[in-house]
Amino acid sequence: MYHFRQALLAMRGNLTATLSTLVTMTLTLLMLGFVLLLTLNVNRTLQQLESQVEVAAFLKPDANDADLLSRMRALPQVREARLVSSEAVLEEMTRDSPYTRDAAALVGNPFPDTLRMRVNRVEDSRAVAAAASTLPGVEDVEYGAGYVDPTVKTLTAVRGAGYALVGLLLLGTLFNILNAVRVAMYARRNEISVMRLLGATRGFIRLPHVIEGLLVGVLAATLALAVLTPAYLTLARRVQELAPVFPVVTDSVTLLPLLSGVAVLGIMIGLLGSLFATRRYLQELE
Repeated sequence: MYHFRQALLAMRGNLTATLSTLVTMTLTLLMLGFVLLLTLNVNRTLQQLESQVEVAAFLKPDANDADLLSRMRALPQVREARLVSSEAVLEEMTRDSPYTRDAAALVGNPFPDTLRMRVNRVEDSRAVAAAASTLPGVEDVEYGAGYVDPTVKTLTAVRGAGYALVGLLLLGTLFNILNAVRVAMYARRNEISVMRLLGATRGFIRLPHVIEGLLVGVLAATLALAVLTPAYLTLARRVQELAPVFPVVTDSVTLLPLLSGVAVLGIMIGLLGSLFATRRYLQELE
């Protein structure tokens, strides 16, 4: 209790530095939480996109279908490859447009045999399409470049920018904690000097300041989760109403570990920052 009271006194005596650190940590954890939730939804969207995107290679009449199928299956990026005959393609098109059968009866079946490939990752679509286009007997390749490539670039850029911003904020928060603890210890430098002369151990001197950093981390994590959780759930409901096609993550089984990780990270930043700051300050005194 003595160390806990000393930590509270240090926080009250350096209220400006403590509040500055608390606000910075809270904003950092909020940003981190939103970026992680955004990344989680981006990955879910990519998974759904991967399950729907197909690379289609249209074959020439004289193509060796079996050889081409085996060569595409051998590619490491290809998760599944199958050969669809021209008759099967005509049946599919007839289901979508019944008049296709009548047109085929007049001019013949216009659809070629087709190799359809599903890729391991949506980013692999371009590479698989490029590899298929070089094979003999392939007339044309289609993989939806008009929407796959821009989507992949946009989602990758969003994730990269988010991670970079969070990294900068975490670094700034760590320095704020270092400064706040150093200011608190400097304000009590005379008391610390007396304690050292009386034989107080380094751990005894450091503990109140370590508790101070831990308390700031706990408060920041609590405030961040109190704002982040209802804000995300409200936004998720709005997205589901306006754009139900997006697979927004709302299940607690997925969200609880992520939110708990954000809280633990905030507490660890406060604890590690204070440990490092007290160790450095005592080394300077020696």
